[in-house]
Amino acid sequence: MKRFHVHLHVDDLNRSIGFYSQLFAAQPARIESDYAKWMLEDPPVNFAISTRGGKPGIDHLGIQTDDAEELAALKGRAQAADMVLLDEGATTCCYARSEKHWITDPQGVAWEHFHTLGNIPVFNEAQPSATGEAAACCTPSGRPATLKRTISCC
Repeated sequence: MKRFHVHLHVDDLNRSIGFYSQLFAAQPARIESDYAKWMLEDPPVNFAISTRGGKPGIDHLGIQTDDAEELAALKGRAQAADMVLLDEGATTCCYARSEKHWITDPQGVAWEHFHTLGNIPVFNEAQPSATGEAAACCTPSGRPATLKRTISCC
């Protein structure tokens, strides 16, 4: 099964958690100081919000798969269509360990295809850059020109 993924930037996490909990009639599956995620079954959506980003609004969209085979099929479809694809492989972001790749639509909206492998206790496990700062989550270096839209998280 595949699950649609939406990630929004919000400026007030607690207020947004209250709003979306009422909208979905469900509490988040995960809450952190800068992040919340609902894993809804009807419709099947992985809906995430965070304060890690620019202005409030849509950061990126995606499709979460239940297994590696579904992820490989999405990757194959993108490659067959000659879409610019950035394969991150195994990575950590948004309190999870995942296998993922990215594409962008003609308007520049980033789409993440991913298979979650497990939870982690931190936002990401990025290696420090040459300046000693942690790399930004979901902002891979060397992104092709059509994938340069800033993505702060998954």
